[in-house]
Amino acid sequence: MIEQGSAEWKALRLGKATASRISDVVAKTKTGWGASRANYMAELIAERLTGNAAEGFMNAAMAWGTEKEPEALAAYEFLTNVEIQRVAFVPHPTIAMSGASPDGLAGDGLVEVKCPNTATHLETLLAGGVPTKYITQMQWQMACTGRAWCDFCSYDPRLPEEMRLFVYRVQRDDTLIAGLEKDVAAFLAEIDEKVTALRARYSTKEAA
Repeated sequence: MIEQGSAEWKALRLGKATASRISDVVAKTKTGWGASRANYMAELIAERLTGNAAEGFMNAAMAWGTEKEPEALAAYEFLTNVEIQRVAFVPHPTIAMSGASPDGLAGDGLVEVKCPNTATHLETLLAGGVPTKYITQMQWQMACTGRAWCDFCSYDPRLPEEMRLFVYRVQRDDTLIAGLEKDVAAFLAEIDEKVTALRARYSTKEAA
């Protein structure tokens, strides 16, 4: 299987709108679309024009999360007695150039793992729910995979054993998904238009 984070995995996602960035696609302010939407659009346009994946930012906290993810998934499997199936990339069934890379398939659902810093994990434990910014990501994963639910997992092995793993199940929300699909389709159509315009304009200059 293609490993998430590998060069092959990045090639599968090249120029496509993916679950971890859908919140950028639908970001809005009081006056219109948010700046993160334009920035993400520019990133995908550049990927399509160059054929090269954008370089992702990685800090120490993100590296920690990547390192601890297999440990978190093992803890989830032990807790739920469900075997996780890893998957590289799942295209959306009807919207081309979009998809998701869930951390794992679990029964008729999904699992999404976060291994944050301790302060963030403690906030999640006290709140007893899923941080809002991840809801969109998980719903898009369900839209792509057709799954009925997604278990959000926050994991921090630096805490006492009973506090290390937090699991909260989010059910599929077809109304929310329909809205996301509409916005993503419009976003991708805009990208197509801009890529076509850029290629037409600059290929003409080269020919001249």
